Amino acid sequence: MAIETPVTTDTVRASHGVLSPEEGRVVWLLLAAAFVAILNETTMGVAIPHLIGDLGITAVAAQWLTTAFMLTMAVVIPITGFLLRRFTTRQVFITAMSLFSLGTLTALLAPGFEVLLVARVVQASGTAIMMPLLMTTLMTIVPPHSRGRMMGRVSIVMSLAPAIGPTMSGALLDTLNWRWIFGIVLPIALVALAMGARWIHNLGETTRAPIDVLSIILSAFGFGGLVYGLSQIGGAPAHGGTVAEEAAAQSLSTVSLIVSLSIGVIALGLFVWRQLLLQRVDDALLDLRVFRSGNFSLSIAQMALLSMAFFGTITVLPLYMQSVLGISPLETGLAVLPGFLLMGIAGPFIGRVYDAKGTRVLLVPGSIIAISMLWVFTTFDETTTLWSIIPAQTALSLGLALSFTPLFTASLGSLTPKFYGYGSAILGTAQQVAGAAGIAVMVTVMAGVTAAQRDAGVSEQVAGAAGAHAAFLLSACIALPLLVGAFLIRKPADDLEGAAPAIH
Repeated sequence: MAIETPVTTDTVRASHGVLSPEEGRVVWLLLAAAFVAILNETTMGVAIPHLIGDLGITAVAAQWLTTAFMLTMAVVIPITGFLLRRFTTRQVFITAMSLFSLGTLTALLAPGFEVLLVARVVQASGTAIMMPLLMTTLMTIVPPHSRGRMMGRVSIVMSLAPAIGPTMSGALLDTLNWRWIFGIVLPIALVALAMGARWIHNLGETTRAPIDVLSIILSAFGFGGLVYGLSQIGGAPAHGGTVAEEAAAQSLSTVSLIVSLSIGVIALGLFVWRQLLLQRVDDALLDLRVFRSGNFSLSIAQMALLSMAFFGTITVLPLYMQSVLGISPLETGLAVLPGFLLMGIAGPFIGRVYDAKGTRVLLVPGSIIAISMLWVFTTFDETTTLWSIIPAQTALSLGLALSFTPLFTASLGSLTPKFYGYGSAILGTAQQVAGAAGIAVMVTVMAGVTAAQRDAGVSEQVAGAAGAHAAFLLSACIALPLLVGAFLIRKPADDLEGAAPAIH
């Protein structure tokens, strides 16, 4: 930043990539808050069977506890770019953690399904704000030549939380009840809220741009419609009803899919048109001028493909391990744990390499490893052993670790400071929508092929293996373009003012 100030201890420290003690506290506090939010997000899947029995609800209703969370994230994340420009860092953090804490408390005390569902929506509102806030804050206070190292710490959060969440949830459910999932998280969230209220100050500048209500409505219908439609791919699951009941449920799900995706596409088109008009006077809810940076656009496309392949695969893999290989949920969690731990441990080292060498030295081997391991997954069948899966999944995690940190850093580093908030929001939205698409499509492919094989008279185990093979094959094909992007994406110049000269 070309700011003319006297040379002080703080400016010398910043020039060497070292944060002041106050900035360091803010970063660690935001990392801790993001960790808690992601941890909470990954605990619910294991608890669904317990909730069905304890609350006396159907599997369709219980699934809304995750679907509603995803929908809320998809609706709120696109708005965070505006929020981060309009309000101070402290105001946004307190709002996010207050919403998350309120939702967690409500979930802990929920007397029934309806209140628990509302609590999940409130939780998601806070979670959706936290990651863009973390990314934007890091881009604001960390010098360009040290961002890779700091983004490596973000990768620790994004790796360890999903690894610990299901395992923690399973352990709690084995000894206590589902309320303790929220009971463990609540005190940590409240401590983070109290510490943030005391320590976090404003970073960057705020604007007084008016909020455009029409843009919010179009964003909600656009991104919400897409995510909900994607969640309906494959139809409603069977729940032991009659053939007629299952056929009716399937038909209703198909109608929901078509209507939701249609509304989403139309509303998203109108949302884009509206933003193009508003950004002329600098009043856009989500400023799309960030896409004038070719490096940012390539990084977002790479991240979307990676998220689609990654989230689809890590959803199908446990289903395959449990339904085909007969591995218990606890063993499944332990099998994927080394890979997630490796991602977290490697994060800071990968960040330092990025700072020193740039993107290609990381993205090229990362893409090769990830693509290769996805093709290895296509060889899994009903005779595959657990000891064959663990090294393949661990190597896949290494490939992802080599990709995520440079993509985070290069994408946002390609923008000028004014656009960090918008860039973070678009990055989060791309991950959310692409991840939902990957999960929906690959689970549907697995279920469809499994059903077709079962109808052909093969055993349940062989049919399930064929379904998993088809899903892994699709994931491997989706990942192939990653190798091309790995050669094209570059590290932005360390001169922050010259990072994206096309954006004004």
